[in-house]
Amino acid sequence: MRPGLTGLAAGLMSISALSFAEPAFASDETRESWRLFVTDQTKAEVSVINPDSGTVENTFPTTGYVTHLVASDSGKTLFAVQMDHDMVNVISSGITLSSHGDHSDLKVTDAALLPAQLDGQRPVHAVPHGDKIIQFYDQQGEGHVFSERGLLDGKADYQTVKTAAPHHGVVVPMGDYFVVSEPNLANPVKEGELPPRKGAKVIDHNGQQVGDIATCTGLHGEAYSAGLVAFGCEEGVLIAEANHGDAPQLHLLPYGDDMPEGKVGHLAGGKAMQFFLGDYGADKLVVIDPSSDKPFSVVELPVRHVHFILDPVRVKIAYVFTEDGKLHALDVLSGKIIQSTRVTEPYSKDGHWRDPRPRLAVMKDSIAITDPKNGLIRLLDAESFKERKTIKTGGLPFNIVAIGGSGLVH
Repeated sequence: MRPGLTGLAAGLMSISALSFAEPAFASDETRESWRLFVTDQTKAEVSVINPDSGTVENTFPTTGYVTHLVASDSGKTLFAVQMDHDMVNVISSGITLSSHGDHSDLKVTDAALLPAQLDGQRPVHAVPHGDKIIQFYDQQGEGHVFSERGLLDGKADYQTVKTAAPHHGVVVPMGDYFVVSEPNLANPVKEGELPPRKGAKVIDHNGQQVGDIATCTGLHGEAYSAGLVAFGCEEGVLIAEANHGDAPQLHLLPYGDDMPEGKVGHLAGGKAMQFFLGDYGADKLVVIDPSSDKPFSVVELPVRHVHFILDPVRVKIAYVFTEDGKLHALDVLSGKIIQSTRVTEPYSKDGHWRDPRPRLAVMKDSIAITDPKNGLIRLLDAESFKERKTIKTGGLPFNIVAIGGSGLVH
């Protein structure tokens, strides 16, 4: 049985200690470099911002408004998904971190808009996994599996993974298999609409189903953590578990009878610890420990949440922005909010789901928050929550991704 979150907390000290390993060569220079990639709510572009100087290093045009901005696992590339314009542009971040055991090498070049244009019918969910990125096209009902190395080399070749029919779906690779969403085709749908999701299944590299379809009504939200993939469902959270090279095993973690009404529709997965953080209705979050007999820990928020993100460095901390304009630090081990501060004016969740609202990104010891009402990016100290600086962007800054780190420059 895997250790739960409490047991894993004991490992945090040793993980932190590893980060202080001495450089391999005294003559090498240690540097740190970060970039912010920011989209605008109304403009067809992605801006590259230097957070130290606050200057825009580059602005890349896209076909249309970028609805989703997704970084690869390595941080070398980003997918700028434009679901209303049937297009995905790919950006090279220009930052490469190469692990060498006790240290990483850092290489920084200019960010660039890559030549690949990944057109398809209504692209929505992009799933990074290792050296691959899978883009799902809802109105085609299929995922396209791209090699990051190939995209960086100017090649847009891909493997097609088909599902049963067009729907708002997802494809997730697990070893030599894929976990794919399954549409409910039992009832007719109106013209121009897509069928709902009823679950997920495993298929092999030939597209053949392995095992039964697992029930996961309204499947939405996907995240990876330490060999597990989780999906949000009306009944609970569906877990796909790696199986030593064989087909992944699917099993449902049902919501407890003592839990308030709600469901998970968005997930983030822990990197150093095996856990997931999900939304649970409009004003609650839930910490999910799949190894526990009671896997769900519901977190009550003072008002509705707007966005949340895990801290990759302070691995037991998540940041939550709520509609009253406050930022909160959540300890995922205790399930308690340990710090809060007001950052912006209120941003109501009422109105259209695409109305401009803040998004979060983490850069080592800083938190970046878009503030579209004021055309700003606010940088806060991750420990004190004090505002370090603001970066004026103008327009309506929306999606934000931070890419960077520290390493040796030879």
